[in-house]
Amino acid sequence: MPTNFTVVPVEARADGTGDDAAQRSEAEVSPEVTEPAGSSPGDGHPRENSPFINNVEVERESYFEGKNMALFEEEMDSNPMVSSLLNKLANYTNLSQGVVEHEEDEDSRRREVKAPRMGTFIGVYLPCLQNILGVILFLRLTWIVGAAGVLESFLIVSMCCTCTMLTAISMSAIATNGVVPAGGSYYMISRSLGPEFGGAVGLCFYLGTTFAGAMYILGTIEIFLTYISPSAAIFQADAAEGEAAALLHNMRVYGSCALALMAVVVFVGVKYVNKLALVFLACVVLSILAIYAGVIKTAFAPPDIPVCLLGNRTLANRSFKDCAKMQEVSNGTVTTTLLWGLFCNGSSLSAPCDEYFDKNNVTEIQGIPGVASGVFLDNLWSTYSDKGAFVEKKGVPSVPVSEESRPNGFPYVLTDIMTYFTMLVGIYFPSVTGIMAGSNRSGDLKDAQKSIPTGTILAIVTTSFIYLSCIVLFGACIEGVVLRDKFGEALQGNLVIGMLAWPSPWVIVIGSFFSTCGAGLQSLTGAPRLLQAIARDGIIPFLQVFGHGKANGEPTWALLLTALICEMGILIASLDSVAPILSMFFLMCYMFVNLACAVQTLLRTPNWRPRFKYYHWTLSFLGMSLCLALMFICSWYYALFAMLIAGCIYKYIEYRGAEKEWGDGIRGLSLNAARYALLRVEHGPPHTKNWRPQVLVMLNLDSEQCVKHPRLLSLTSQLKAGKGLTIVGSVLEGTYLDKHAEAQRAEENIRSLMGVEKTKGFCQLVVSSNLRDGTSHLIQSAGLGGMKHNTVLMGWPSSWKQADNPFSWKNFVDTVRDTTAAHQALLVAKNIDLFPQNQERFSDGHIDVWWIVHDGGMLMLLPFLLRQHKVWRKCRMRIFTVAQEDDNSIQMKKDLQMFLYHLRISAEVEVVEMVENDISAFTYEKTLMMEQRSQMLKQMQLSKTEREREAQLIHDRNTASHTTAATRHQAPPPPDKVQMTWTKEKLIAEKHRNKDAAVSGFKDLFSMKPEWGNLDQSNVRRMHTAVKLNGVVLNKSQDAQLVLLNMPGPPKNRQGDENYMEFLEVLTEGLNRVLLVRGGGREVITIYS
Repeated sequence: MPTNFTVVPVEARADGTGDDAAQRSEAEVSPEVTEPAGSSPGDGHPRENSPFINNVEVERESYFEGKNMALFEEEMDSNPMVSSLLNKLANYTNLSQGVVEHEEDEDSRRREVKAPRMGTFIGVYLPCLQNILGVILFLRLTWIVGAAGVLESFLIVSMCCTCTMLTAISMSAIATNGVVPAGGSYYMISRSLGPEFGGAVGLCFYLGTTFAGAMYILGTIEIFLTYISPSAAIFQADAAEGEAAALLHNMRVYGSCALALMAVVVFVGVKYVNKLALVFLACVVLSILAIYAGVIKTAFAPPDIPVCLLGNRTLANRSFKDCAKMQEVSNGTVTTTLLWGLFCNGSSLSAPCDEYFDKNNVTEIQGIPGVASGVFLDNLWSTYSDKGAFVEKKGVPSVPVSEESRPNGFPYVLTDIMTYFTMLVGIYFPSVTGIMAGSNRSGDLKDAQKSIPTGTILAIVTTSFIYLSCIVLFGACIEGVVLRDKFGEALQGNLVIGMLAWPSPWVIVIGSFFSTCGAGLQSLTGAPRLLQAIARDGIIPFLQVFGHGKANGEPTWALLLTALICEMGILIASLDSVAPILSMFFLMCYMFVNLACAVQTLLRTPNWRPRFKYYHWTLSFLGMSLCLALMFICSWYYALFAMLIAGCIYKYIEYRGAEKEWGDGIRGLSLNAARYALLRVEHGPPHTKNWRPQVLVMLNLDSEQCVKHPRLLSLTSQLKAGKGLTIVGSVLEGTYLDKHAEAQRAEENIRSLMGVEKTKGFCQLVVSSNLRDGTSHLIQSAGLGGMKHNTVLMGWPSSWKQADNPFSWKNFVDTVRDTTAAHQALLVAKNIDLFPQNQERFSDGHIDVWWIVHDGGMLMLLPFLLRQHKVWRKCRMRIFTVAQEDDNSIQMKKDLQMFLYHLRISAEVEVVEMVENDISAFTYEKTLMMEQRSQMLKQMQLSKTEREREAQLIHDRNTASHTTAATRHQAPPPPDKVQMTWTKEKLIAEKHRNKDAAVSGFKDLFSMKPEWGNLDQSNVRRMHTAVKLNGVVLNKSQDAQLVLLNMPGPPKNRQGDENYMEFLEVLTEGLNRVLLVRGGGREVITIYS
C-alpha cells in the first residue's frame, strides 16, 4: 500500500536539554507540525557531542525510521514499514493496494458495516434451519411418503440432502477462502467464476429466491383456505370436478392480496421482518416437537381417527358422519341418510344405487394406527397413480365393476395430479434449499470463516435427520390411504400431519401458517437485495436501474420487480407446479458453487487457501454431477429452459456487459489453452487472487555450456509445483552467427537439466554482445502475450569480490534495477548450492520470514507455496517483524496475527524490538574498509597483482577489526533491552542510563580513529542497519532451514553500487540459505475470497 507521508526532523530546544523522545513521538503522530528550531535533530541522541555527524546532511535527508532502517529509506514512499501498516492490514475494511485497485467500486458500499456480533448458532445455524424447514414438510411430505413409499422417499430425501451437503462442503471452502462481504452466494460465485457466470447464476439464484417467495405465499394461502377457514373461499364449485379449479382461483386472489400486503410490510419496515424471524423459527421448532411427541403418543395410545372405505376406495368424509350403509334404530334397520343419499336416488332400500356401492361393503379403519401397528410394511413400497385415480387400500376385498362414467357428487378421494418418482423429486427439493442463509449473513458474523462451515453443515445434518426420521415415522404410524390423501379429505378436511401431532392439530396448522408466512417475507426481503447487488456490480446494463433505492439503501425498484415476478408464480396457483421451477434455479446455483470449488482446487491458485480443510475436488465434482442429474430428473424441459436462460444471460454479459476483473477461475484456466486463451489473458494484469509467480529463472553457464547452479531449477520446481509459467533463461556472450552451435548445445543441456529437476516450462537462450544487454533483453521480452513472467529468480553473484573480475557486481545491480523498472518481483537465492534437491525431505525446522517493509505480500506467499512441496512440507513457518522504539509491539503482534488469520496462513508470530543505539566501532570500521575498497576499484590502472594484494589486505583488516570489535563488546555487559512496549518514561530512563558512558566511550573511539570523520554518513547509517539487522536475524534464525528477507533497493545514485553489494553481504552474513525478496510494485496476496 503506497503511503505518502512527510517526516519532518524535530529539533530540541536551544539549551539542548529538551525532551527529545517526547518531541519525536509528537512529530510522528503529527508529521506536519515542526517544533521551534534548535541545534540537533530529534532522533533521541544529543548530536552536538558527535563532531563527525554532518547535521546539515541529516537535516536534508528524510530520516524516516532512524538509523535502524536507513538501508530501506530510499523506497519508504512505495514500501512503507510493516509496523506502520499492520493495524490497517489486520482490519479487513482497510484493504491493501491490490484489492483497492480492482474492487474499490464494487465494495465501497460494503465497507460501512456494523460491528459483527453474531456467532455460529444465532448467525448461521438457526437461519439455515428456518430456511430449510418449511412448507413442503408440513403440506407435502406425508403425501410424498404415501405415493413413493418409505424406501423411495428415503432415496429422494437422501439424494437431495447429499446434494446440499456436497454443495455446503464446496461453499464452506469458498466462504473460508478469505473475507466474504455481504452478498453471500452471489459474491462467491461471481468472484470465483467471473462476471459472466456470476451474473447468469446470480440471476438464476435471484429467480429461485423470488419463486420460493411465491411458493411460500401459496403454501400460506393453502393452509388458510383448506385447514383454517374453508368458508372464506370466494369461488365455490358447483360440482366435484370444479373444486380443483375453484381452489386455484381462490389461491390466485388471496395469494395476490397476501403478496401485496407482504411487499408493503417489506417496503415500510424490513427491520420488523428480521426481528420476527426468531418468532417464525420458534413456530417451526414447536411444530416439529409436536410431531415427535405425537409419534411417541401413538406407541401406547393411538388417536381415534376413523377413515371410511367403500370396498378398497377411500371416501371423503366431509358430507357424512356415519360410515355405514345401514343403521339400527328402534323400528329396525334403515339406510344412512347422508351416505346412502350420495350413492342412491332415494333413501329406501329398493332405490337404484351405484353399481360399485351395491356390490361392495363400507368399512372403517383407523387413519393413524400407531407405531406398533405394523403398517410400516404396507407403506414400504410405492403406489404411483394417474390423475383422477381412486385412492385405494391394498389388501381390502373389492368387487370390481365395469368402467363407469362416474356421476358428479360421489365422495371419493381422488388424486389431483399424476404421480411418479421424478416429479416427486422436483416437488421435494425446495425443502432442502436454504443452505445459503448463513453465507448471506457473512457480514454480520463475528468469525464467518468458522461459523459458516460449522453452522451450515450442522443445520444440514439436523434437517436431514428430521426429514429422514419423519419419513420412517410417517410410514410407521399413518395408514397408506391417509398418506396419499393430499388435502386430508378422508379426515374431514384436516391436515394429515396435524392429526398426528400432540397435543392438538392446531399446533401444526398455526405453526405452519406462521412459518410459511415468515419464509415468504424473508424471500421478499432477500431477493430484492440480491438483485440490487447484481445491478450495482454493473455487469448487466439494463438492470442498473434496480441498483437504486430509498435514501437508506432499501431496494425500492428491485422490490417492485420481485413482486411482479412473484405474482407470476402466484398466478400459476399450484404449489406442485411452482416447486419444480424454483428447484431448477437453486440446482443450477448449487451446481456452479461446486464447479467454482472444483476449478479453484484443480488450478491450485496461490490465493486458494480455505480454512475449511475437509473438501476435495472429487466431492465438488460429485456434487456438481448430482445437481445436474437432479435437474434432469425433476424435469428435463424445465432444466433445458433454465440452462437456456442462464446461457442467454452469459452471452449478453459477455458481449454487452461491463468489463469486470474479479480474479475468476476461468481466467486461470485460460493460461492452459491456446490462441483463444492467450488473447483472453492479454487484457490487463491478473487480479490479486489469480496472481502466482510466473518465473524467469536466470542461469549462468560455464565454459562447457553446462549450468553452474542446478539447484536454482530445484528451487523453481519446489516453488511452482508444476503450476503456472516457468521460463528458464540464459545469456551467451558473442554474436549469434558465431555462437549458434554453442547456443544449441547449451539449450540441450538446460532442457536435460529441466527434465532431471522436473521443471515444467520453456527454455529461452539469448546470444548477446555482453551479459548485461542479454539479461535486460530477457527481462523485457521473455514470454508471449499474457503468458509473461512477473518474477525473476537468480543466484547471488558469490564471486563479486574476486579480484580478477572487480565489476561482476554491476550486472547484478543493473538487473535489480531492470526488474524494478519492469514492475517484476525479484528473488535472489544466496548460497544456492546449499538449497535442497527435490529428492531431499526436511523432517523438521522452520521457514523464517523477516517482514521489514511491505512491498506487496511476496514474503507471505512464497513460504505458503514452498510448503506445498514435499521438501518443505514439514517445515513450520515463522514470521518476524521489527518494532522500533515508539511502536506498540503487543498491538503489532495482535494485528499481525489477525492479518495472517484473514490470509488463512498458519505461522508463529514474533515481534523483535530493535532498540536504537549509537553506531558501533565495528560498523565504522566496516564502512571505512568498504569505502577504501570502492576507491581502490575505481583505480583501473592497478595491475592484477596489485589488486589481489589490496583485496587480501582488505580481508586481513576485516578479520582484525571483527576480532577487535568483538573484544570491545565483551567488556561492558549488554543492557537488558527486552521490553514488550516502549513508553515515553521507559525510553527516557533507558537513554539517560547509558548516555554518559556511550558518549564518552565514543569520544575515545573517535579520537583513536580520526579517519572515521571523513566517512559518508549515509553509508555509515546503511551499514549500521545491515549490521544490526544481521545480528537480530542471526540470533533468531541461524538454525532455520530457510530465511526470507526483504531485499533493499539499489541506491538511486549509481556511484554507490559497489557499496550496495557490501550492504547486502553484511545483511546476510552467517546465514545458510537466504532468499532475498523484492516485490513487483503490486499486491500479490489478498484476504478476499
